[in-house]
Parts: sequence; C-alpha cells; structure tokens
Amino acid sequence: MSSINTNIAANSALQSLTATQKEMVQTQNRISTGYRVASAQDNAAYWSIATTMRSDNGALSAVKDALGLGSATADVAYTGIKNGIKLLDQIKQKLVAAREPGVDRTKIQSDITALQNQLQSTADSASFSGQNWLKIDSTAGVDISKAIVSSFSRDSANTVTVGTISFNLYTAATGDTTAMYDMNTTASARAGLLDKQLTAASGATYTVATLDIKALTDSTADLADLDSYISAVDSTISKMTAAATSLGSVKSRIDLQKSFVTDLMQTVDTGVSQLVDADMNEESTKLQALQTKQSLGVQSLSIANQ
Repeated sequence: MSSINTNIAANSALQSLTATQKEMVQTQNRISTGYRVASAQDNAAYWSIATTMRSDNGALSAVKDALGLGSATADVAYTGIKNGIKLLDQIKQKLVAAREPGVDRTKIQSDITALQNQLQSTADSASFSGQNWLKIDSTAGVDISKAIVSSFSRDSANTVTVGTISFNLYTAATGDTTAMYDMNTTASARAGLLDKQLTAASGATYTVATLDIKALTDSTADLADLDSYISAVDSTISKMTAAATSLGSVKSRIDLQKSFVTDLMQTVDTGVSQLVDADMNEESTKLQALQTKQSLGVQSLSIANQ
C-alpha cells in the first residue's frame, strides 16, 4: 500500500539502519578496548569473574615477589653456612697440627683467631633485606622460625587463604638450631652452633668461636683438652652441614613454588582472556560487514524517502 501519511518502507529502512549503527558502535568499542566484555552491562557474570580473578592475580604477583625475597634470603644464609664450613675445616686442620708435640701453639692460635673473626664476619654479613638467618636471639625461650608467603587461594565460598612456607631457625624444647650465633644475653644459654658452651676434658668451658690453645702444653691433660677441641669442631662441621642441607631444601621448595605461582598467573590470565577478550579478527571482519550494511542502509532509506 502506498500512503502519504505512513511511509512503511522508510520506517523499516530507518529501523534497520539504527540497528546496524548500534552494532557498529558495539563492534568499534570492542576493537578500541580489545574487550568483548568491558563492563558489567556487557555481561555481568563474566565481568564479575574477570574482575575477581584480576584482583587475585595481583595478589599472586605479590606472592611471587615474597617468594623471590625468601629465596634470596635463604640463598644468602646457605652461602654463609657453606663458607663457615670451609673456615671450620681450616680450624680443624690447625688444631690437628697443634697436636704435634713441640709445635708453637701461639702462632697456630693467631691463625685460628683470624679464622674465628672471619666466621663472625661471615655471620654478620649474611643478611638480605634486614633478614639474617645465621644469627638468632633465644632470650625469650621460644621457637624461632621464618614464614615466607607462598600462596593465595580462594575457595567456592569466596574465602581467601594465604599460605606460607616456614623454616625453623631454633627449637626451644631441644635447643636445635641452624644459626651460627645466638645473641642471648646469658652466655651459658646460647644455642648457636659456634657460641654454644661446651666442656673440655679438663672440665673448663669453651665455645668453638672462642677456643684458645696458646696456653696448652704437651701435658696429658692439655692434650686431652686439645683432643676435645678437635672433636667439638668436627661435630660442629657436621651440624653446619646439616643446617646447609636444610637451607638448600627450603630454597629448593621456595623456587618450585615460585615457578608454580608464575605458571598459575599465566593460566589465570589465559582464562580471563577467554571470558572477556575480543577476537580482533572476528570483530574486524564484522566491522567491515557492518560498514557495508550501513552504506546500503543509508541508500535504502534515501530511496524509501523518495
């Protein structure tokens, strides 16, 4: 029907052109932002999931940084322990040499003192970002441990959990420690591997960090003390080797967790991308089709109006 009051063809062409332009705006927005779901109005469910997962990925990034810091701290402590073992090996060699009758033990003690000072310097220097795992303070009489943030997770009830990797530096109940020195104000209570009080064959107390042989003679009693020094240093080397093993194990675990967190972050990014990212090839092709459709729509509307 032809009507001068109602141009049905023009109305139809206008509606089609309006719909095309609306699609073009949506497609152009996707191309300009790179997102298929850029806001909650595009898809509320996907937008909510993506926003939460992006936030969680930010937390995982902080976890990754914490693991890197923990790994570096453990590595510095391990390096300090390993160097301490080498120094103790030299002290043991000096003590064995001092066992020879008639040797000048004063000169040997000078070498030992230098090595003892180097042990102290090593422990003091084994610090990273203010953290020193080779020096503790057991004055409070409680366990001393270091906790490294290792994970961030969210369950189905939206409850978040922050996991940690713990490394025990001192166990109060047993006195076991991986630290070289203890800053306890009571000397007899110190539990460090090098400053723990020991008893010589003569009954005198000493520590590996301060033992002194320059006054020893070739008497049976003094040689017995010297033998106890050698045994104590050898035992300390074994304990420090065990401490190094523990540090190596915790560092290995930290590095494995760091690698896992990195992979997890990439997986989350991929999952979010599949939910909200636009397929640029598809959107570009669609835009070309809509531009052609718009051009034809304008022509159709013009013809209908005529």
